[in-house]
Amino acid sequence: MTYSQFGHMIPEMIVLGIFMLVFLFDTFSGEKGKKILTPFTAILFALGTIAIWIIPAAGVPVFGGMYVNDTATNAIKAILNVGVFLVLLQSAKWIQNDEASVRKGEFYELLLVTIFGMYLMVSARHFLLFIIGLESASLPLAAMVAFNKRKYESNEAAIKYIMTAVFSSAILLVGLSFVYAFSAGSLYFNDLAVAISQGEMSGLLIVALAFMIAGIGFKLSLVPFHLWTADVYQGAPTAVTTYLSVVSKGAAAFAFFVIFAQCFGAVYSDAWEWMMYGIIILTITIGNLFALRQKNMKRFMAFSSISQAGYIMLGVMASETLGLSAMLFYIFVYVVSNIGAFLVINTIEENTGIISMDDYNGLHKTNPWLSFAMTLAMFSLAGIPPFAGFFSKILIFTSVTSSNSWALYMLVLVALINTIISLYYYLLVVKAMWISHDEPKVATIRTFKCEKVALWLCVGGIIFFGLVPYIYQYCYDAVAHSVKILSVIIP
Repeated sequence: MTYSQFGHMIPEMIVLGIFMLVFLFDTFSGEKGKKILTPFTAILFALGTIAIWIIPAAGVPVFGGMYVNDTATNAIKAILNVGVFLVLLQSAKWIQNDEASVRKGEFYELLLVTIFGMYLMVSARHFLLFIIGLESASLPLAAMVAFNKRKYESNEAAIKYIMTAVFSSAILLVGLSFVYAFSAGSLYFNDLAVAISQGEMSGLLIVALAFMIAGIGFKLSLVPFHLWTADVYQGAPTAVTTYLSVVSKGAAAFAFFVIFAQCFGAVYSDAWEWMMYGIIILTITIGNLFALRQKNMKRFMAFSSISQAGYIMLGVMASETLGLSAMLFYIFVYVVSNIGAFLVINTIEENTGIISMDDYNGLHKTNPWLSFAMTLAMFSLAGIPPFAGFFSKILIFTSVTSSNSWALYMLVLVALINTIISLYYYLLVVKAMWISHDEPKVATIRTFKCEKVALWLCVGGIIFFGLVPYIYQYCYDAVAHSVKILSVIIP
């Protein structure tokens, strides 16, 4: 190993550089300097995101093949960065309150550490590096969930998150021990793929697969590993909830694809195909059915995100160039749509303390701009044309039905039926804002400048990402050139 290999880790080096600059600025700038810490961090991160988009990925395995940053992994990192940038803008007002402002630098530093861990997750080609990335992302998130330390709900949410995170990590590590035994002492993805292709199906491998799905399924909030989601989303600060529902989910979905396509693709039809059918159907259906019952907007969005995770997992079942590119595009659209909805929720909560859907009745009379932004976000999440969410669902369904399998056709049929159910509960929010005749309970709100910029970016993305083909073409080209990810593919 030589130090020159770190030159292939450009996204990670950029994030570490931003982390060091933010840490030093926070430590030595004094009270006056800390007032500009938020724009300082946001500008640095925006420049870093642009650099990741522009600088080409080397695609060369380094550190003995443990790490690779090819065009597909570079694309998902750029997409995650867009989500983090929007979260930074969303948190600008909340982080200035009396309780959080003292620890403003800590919040940004924890945020940067988690995104660094997620970078390692998606670039890992060795399970040891994957676990390091997973824990680097998970542990700081627990501190972020508990950031409002004087609020009981925030502390309770953090305890629930850390306990379930520890339990899921233990299950994942047990599964990895079986993987290690099955591959005769190797944790490299390629070595495991070779061992599986040359060996016979065994109970040890099936148990290892089940444990791996359970461990990563926690990060994705897949059913039945979703029970922590609603309570944590409700108790955490809204900016952290946004981060959990979008950025964390996107990184875990991509890592899930890489691990199961590259390591276990040879036993797709024999072992984990039917496991995933059941999990996807349960995730989409249960997420939708429980969302119907919610009045708290953060719990509502929690079950919505569970259902959306099921749709994202459809890309794993396609597992080819079309499938992964559709997944990347879906994650991108999900980022702008979900963050757009959370921005409205956060703005109303920060100014009024209101979080119930019933209190959104007649919102358009006092806050037409917030009502408009929330309506577009709901339409996009529901998949209503001509917004971006419609095209992302079309592409993910098309990728799954591209293979002539009656089971996959039935899976898409179930997903389509659930789309109709989701349309109903998303429109409940729209009905409350625009159709309800009740007098509005939310007074006119003056949106904070950073939140307004983030809302404009989300609204622009919802409207144009589906109509302008550049983003999907970027995702498709990135996947098509990623030889490493597609070297072992599900037949």
